[in-house]
Amino acid sequence: MSAPVTISIDAMGGDHAPEMVIEGVRLAHVRLPHVRYLLFGDAQRIDALLEKAPEIKGVCTVHHAEDAVSNDAKPSQVLRTGRRSSMWLAVDAVSKGEAAGVVSAGNTGALMAVSKFVLRTLPGIDRPAIAGLFPTERGETVMLDLGANVDCNANNLIEFAVMGEVFARAVLGLEKPSVGLLNIGSEDMKGNDAVKAAAAALRDSSLPIRFHGFVEGNDICGGTVDVVVTDGFTGNIALKTAEGTVKFYSSFLRQAFQSSWLSKIGYVFAKHALNKVKMRTDPRRYNGAMFLGLNGIAVKSHGGTDAFGFANAIAVAVDLVAHGYNERIRKEFERLHPQDPPTQRAAGNG
Repeated sequence: MSAPVTISIDAMGGDHAPEMVIEGVRLAHVRLPHVRYLLFGDAQRIDALLEKAPEIKGVCTVHHAEDAVSNDAKPSQVLRTGRRSSMWLAVDAVSKGEAAGVVSAGNTGALMAVSKFVLRTLPGIDRPAIAGLFPTERGETVMLDLGANVDCNANNLIEFAVMGEVFARAVLGLEKPSVGLLNIGSEDMKGNDAVKAAAAALRDSSLPIRFHGFVEGNDICGGTVDVVVTDGFTGNIALKTAEGTVKFYSSFLRQAFQSSWLSKIGYVFAKHALNKVKMRTDPRRYNGAMFLGLNGIAVKSHGGTDAFGFANAIAVAVDLVAHGYNERIRKEFERLHPQDPPTQRAAGNG
């Protein structure tokens, strides 16, 4: 039996909170019966929902929060005035050691700002990064950053490479994951100065990383490498493009199979295969972006997800805790920094 784990939940974060959040906790409980939850939000609304889900009342503790962070709130505003919000209190529970990790479907910028302010970064890490999983032809690929850092220098990209590589080993179970830098071409002369400097440093370093080199956009879903490293601007566009493409093709197929009676008959025969494709590419299965590099586990669920997607985000947080991800990152950087790590050698190239 797995050891008990406590996860704090921003119960008011997300487009359909708190109903979606509580249902997500209920679904997660089926898969993860050893997990306990601290629910932060409007106690009256949460208690009423728990009355309808008696199977999880015993694993949930409700903490009232007066405020909730809106989707359009500026991170700077939340840092000044949001200390009584459900998001802040949920993150603070991790800082105080009351919970092993936090999950929120709320405002991404605010969650990153609050998490960085309250939890701080791990030693040796300049900026945390948002990492997510992409389905590929070979399995799954880790990609970071997905939006936390719009502008990145070579040092940031190298740190992302280290964090992503450790994640792939710890959580995906890969013995020697390959790492690639997202670029506009595979040739050495292509790309901006930060990307080229980071690639040179990774090639010449003593880091225990299997560095593949540059990869392009079509390599992401092709599974060319296990870890794709990029700046937050490019990564977020790639993520939203992939999500939009999946929705587009899903809508296109639905319309095509409804276009005639013959098409509808064809759908009956193709339904099983189409369901397998749908399951493989369902964004909810990959919901739960990880804030890597923080001194605590923080997972961001998509704001518009449903309960199934939120349950998967909870599972991501539990996985990070179970595999001791932060401790492994800490040891990796402690081992590297005394040896004049390449992040210092590349400092003048960012």
